[in-house]
Amino acid sequence: MGLEGKHVAILLEQLYEDPEFWYPYYRFLEAGARVTVVAPEIKEYKSKHGFPAAADITATDANASDFDAVIVPGGYSPDHMRRSRELVDFLKEAYEQGKVIAAICHGPWMLASIGAAKGRTMTAFFSIKDDLVNAGAQYVDKEVVRDGNIITSRSPGDLPAFCKEIIAALGG
Repeated sequence: MGLEGKHVAILLEQLYEDPEFWYPYYRFLEAGARVTVVAPEIKEYKSKHGFPAAADITATDANASDFDAVIVPGGYSPDHMRRSRELVDFLKEAYEQGKVIAAICHGPWMLASIGAAKGRTMTAFFSIKDDLVNAGAQYVDKEVVRDGNIITSRSPGDLPAFCKEIIAALGG
Protein backbone atom coordinates (compact mmCIF):
# COMPACT_ATOMS: atom_id res chain seq x y z
CA MET A 1 0.00 0.00 0.00
CA GLY A 2 1.34 3.42 -0.94
CA LEU A 3 0.86 6.89 0.38
CA GLU A 4 -1.33 8.26 -2.39
CA GLY A 5 -3.47 11.07 -1.01
CA LYS A 6 -1.06 11.80 1.85
CA HIS A 7 0.66 15.18 2.12
CA VAL A 8 4.03 15.39 3.88
CA ALA A 9 5.87 18.58 4.86
CA ILE A 10 9.64 18.58 5.25
CA LEU A 11 11.09 21.53 7.14
CA LEU A 12 14.15 23.24 5.70
CA GLU A 13 16.76 25.67 6.95
CA GLN A 14 20.43 26.26 6.28
CA LEU A 15 23.04 23.63 7.18
CA TYR A 16 20.66 20.67 6.96
CA GLU A 17 22.13 17.15 6.97
CA ASP A 18 21.98 16.05 3.32
CA PRO A 19 20.66 12.46 3.67
CA GLU A 20 18.21 13.39 6.43
CA PHE A 21 16.48 15.79 4.04
CA TRP A 22 16.86 14.04 0.67
CA TYR A 23 16.26 10.42 1.72
CA PRO A 24 12.77 11.13 3.14
CA TYR A 25 12.04 13.61 0.33
CA TYR A 26 12.50 11.00 -2.38
CA ARG A 27 11.24 8.06 -0.30
CA PHE A 28 7.87 9.71 0.26
CA LEU A 29 7.58 10.83 -3.37
CA GLU A 30 8.33 7.24 -4.37
CA ALA A 31 5.57 6.02 -2.04
CA GLY A 32 3.08 8.31 -3.76
CA ALA A 33 2.83 11.09 -1.19
CA ARG A 34 2.76 14.75 -2.07
CA VAL A 35 5.87 16.34 -0.54
CA THR A 36 6.12 20.06 0.22
CA VAL A 37 9.25 21.79 1.52
CA VAL A 38 8.41 24.38 4.20
CA ALA A 39 10.95 27.04 5.22
CA PRO A 40 11.07 30.56 6.64
CA GLU A 41 11.53 32.10 3.17
CA ILE A 42 11.16 31.05 -0.46
CA LYS A 43 14.80 30.68 -1.37
CA GLU A 44 17.58 28.14 -1.71
CA TYR A 45 19.15 26.72 1.44
CA LYS A 46 22.57 25.03 1.56
CA SER A 47 23.30 21.79 3.39
CA LYS A 48 26.28 21.20 5.68
CA HIS A 49 28.12 20.11 2.54
CA GLY A 50 26.90 22.95 0.31
CA PHE A 51 24.18 21.05 -1.56
CA PRO A 52 21.17 23.27 -2.31
CA ALA A 53 17.49 22.64 -1.62
CA ALA A 54 14.66 25.04 -2.33
CA ALA A 55 11.57 25.87 -0.32
CA ASP A 56 8.14 25.37 -1.90
CA ILE A 57 6.22 27.47 0.63
CA THR A 58 6.92 29.66 3.64
CA ALA A 59 5.88 28.59 7.10
CA THR A 60 3.71 31.73 7.20
CA ASP A 61 1.76 30.57 4.14
CA ALA A 62 1.64 26.87 5.10
CA ASN A 63 -1.45 25.57 6.86
CA ALA A 64 -0.79 22.64 9.20
CA SER A 65 -4.24 21.20 8.54
CA ASP A 66 -3.21 20.60 4.90
CA PHE A 67 -0.59 18.03 5.94
CA ASP A 68 -0.65 14.49 7.31
CA ALA A 69 2.93 14.54 8.58
CA VAL A 70 5.83 16.92 9.20
CA ILE A 71 9.46 15.77 9.03
CA VAL A 72 12.26 17.67 10.76
CA PRO A 73 15.69 16.76 9.36
CA GLY A 74 18.82 17.23 11.39
CA GLY A 75 22.26 18.62 10.86
CA TYR A 76 22.67 22.15 12.17
CA SER A 77 19.41 23.29 10.57
CA PRO A 78 17.18 22.71 13.63
CA ASP A 79 19.19 25.32 15.51
CA HIS A 80 18.31 27.76 12.72
CA MET A 81 14.71 26.51 12.53
CA ARG A 82 14.20 27.36 16.19
CA ARG A 83 15.00 30.99 15.38
CA SER A 84 12.02 31.23 13.03
CA ARG A 85 8.87 31.91 15.07
CA GLU A 86 6.77 31.03 11.99
CA LEU A 87 8.45 27.63 11.53
CA VAL A 88 8.08 26.83 15.23
CA ASP A 89 4.42 27.91 15.17
CA PHE A 90 3.73 25.78 12.07
CA LEU A 91 5.22 22.68 13.72
CA LYS A 92 3.39 23.36 16.98
CA GLU A 93 0.08 23.70 15.14
CA ALA A 94 0.67 20.38 13.33
CA TYR A 95 1.58 18.73 16.65
CA GLU A 96 -1.53 20.09 18.37
CA GLN A 97 -3.66 18.78 15.50
CA GLY A 98 -2.28 15.28 16.11
CA LYS A 99 -0.34 15.06 12.85
CA VAL A 100 2.56 12.62 12.57
CA ILE A 101 5.67 14.55 13.63
CA ALA A 102 9.00 12.90 12.78
CA ALA A 103 12.41 14.27 13.74
CA ILE A 104 15.88 12.85 13.24
CA CYS A 105 19.34 13.69 14.58
CA HIS A 106 19.17 17.27 15.97
CA GLY A 107 15.56 17.60 14.72
CA PRO A 108 14.10 16.77 18.15
CA TRP A 109 15.37 20.17 19.30
CA MET A 110 12.30 21.51 17.50
CA LEU A 111 10.11 19.15 19.55
CA ALA A 112 11.60 20.63 22.71
CA SER A 113 10.88 24.12 21.35
CA ILE A 114 7.18 23.36 20.86
CA GLY A 115 6.75 21.60 24.21
CA ALA A 116 6.30 18.16 22.62
CA ALA A 117 9.17 16.43 24.44
CA LYS A 118 7.63 16.51 27.92
CA GLY A 119 6.46 13.06 28.99
CA ARG A 120 7.58 11.44 25.72
CA THR A 121 10.04 8.66 25.06
CA MET A 122 12.42 9.87 22.36
CA THR A 123 15.77 9.34 20.72
CA ALA A 124 18.09 11.74 18.89
CA PHE A 125 21.74 12.35 18.14
CA PHE A 126 23.47 11.68 21.46
CA SER A 127 24.77 15.24 21.87
CA ILE A 128 21.24 16.60 22.44
CA LYS A 129 20.27 13.93 24.97
CA ASP A 130 20.59 16.41 27.86
CA ASP A 131 18.43 18.96 26.03
CA LEU A 132 15.64 16.41 25.58
CA VAL A 133 15.88 15.14 29.15
CA ASN A 134 15.78 18.73 30.44
CA ALA A 135 12.70 19.30 28.25
CA GLY A 136 11.01 16.38 30.02
CA ALA A 137 11.62 13.48 27.63
CA GLN A 138 12.80 10.01 28.49
CA TYR A 139 15.80 9.46 26.21
CA VAL A 140 16.54 6.00 24.79
CA ASP A 141 19.32 4.99 22.41
CA LYS A 142 17.41 3.20 19.62
CA GLU A 143 17.34 3.57 15.83
CA VAL A 144 13.70 4.66 15.88
CA VAL A 145 11.21 5.46 18.64
CA ARG A 146 7.50 6.01 18.15
CA ASP A 147 5.55 7.55 21.02
CA GLY A 148 2.03 8.27 19.84
CA ASN A 149 2.25 10.65 16.88
CA ILE A 150 5.94 11.46 17.54
CA ILE A 151 8.67 9.50 15.72
CA THR A 152 12.37 10.11 16.39
CA SER A 153 15.67 8.68 15.17
CA ARG A 154 19.36 9.28 15.83
CA SER A 155 21.35 9.66 12.60
CA PRO A 156 21.51 8.99 8.85
CA GLY A 157 22.17 5.29 9.47
CA ASP A 158 18.67 5.07 10.99
CA LEU A 159 16.89 6.50 7.92
CA PRO A 160 15.47 3.18 6.64
CA ALA A 161 13.82 2.42 10.02
CA PHE A 162 12.80 6.08 10.42
CA CYS A 163 11.02 6.25 7.06
CA LYS A 164 9.48 2.80 7.51
CA GLU A 165 7.96 3.92 10.81
CA ILE A 166 6.60 7.15 9.32
CA ILE A 167 5.03 5.18 6.47
CA ALA A 168 3.41 2.80 8.98
CA ALA A 169 2.10 5.75 11.01
CA LEU A 170 0.55 7.17 7.83
CA GLY A 171 -1.18 3.88 7.12
CA GLY A 172 1.07 2.86 4.24
